[in-house]
Amino acid sequence: MTTKRTISIAISTALLALVATSAIAAKPVTKDKKLYCWNEHGRKVCGDALPPEAAESARTEINAKSGLQTGQVARALTAEERAAAASAGEQARLAADAEAARLRRDMAMVESYDSEADLRGAYGERINLVEASLKTSQLDETNLRHSLVGMLGQASDLELSGKPVPPAIVANIQNMHAQLAQLLRLAEQQRQDRRSLDVELNDAVTRYRALKQPAAGTAASEAPAASPPAPPQG
Repeated sequence: MTTKRTISIAISTALLALVATSAIAAKPVTKDKKLYCWNEHGRKVCGDALPPEAAESARTEINAKSGLQTGQVARALTAEERAAAASAGEQARLAADAEAARLRRDMAMVESYDSEADLRGAYGERINLVEASLKTSQLDETNLRHSLVGMLGQASDLELSGKPVPPAIVANIQNMHAQLAQLLRLAEQQRQDRRSLDVELNDAVTRYRALKQPAAGTAASEAPAASPPAPPQG
């Protein structure tokens, strides 16, 4: 009899525990309620629900129980602002890519030239090529001018003598004018390239020195210290 009573008590206890557990599991977990505050036509409005027209406005979120601010949401960007932000981001990416490329060029320069003299020598070769090309263009310009002057003189003599200038001479004069204009543009571009090389060389030497000097200082600091002189033998 006692055994049956004990079993009945145990079953009842287990059932009560199961019911209590089910009740706890079924009870929904409620989060702390939020309050929202935003500006509406110049005045501050607060409420426990955010209306659709305020969804894109800047707002402050507050814990309704504690009254403490829990978050700050910025207003949504306009289409123009999003486009401007995207453009600024793209410009920043391009600038970062350009800086990374410059650093790679600097490291390649340091690895390619053992000394500043080697660097200057490499630029000297480029400068010599540009100057040689410029001299060639200037010589071609001089020769073409002489030919053009001769052709114009021939046409002038024909006109003064009352004879028509042949179409071939007119075409040659026009062609020489076009070639001369092209040579002048080419020579000016070569002069600009020559000036740019001077600026580029000065910039490269400055960067080369800046990159080499820390390395030289590190090498000097890592060099083993000289052994102290041996004491004289008495």
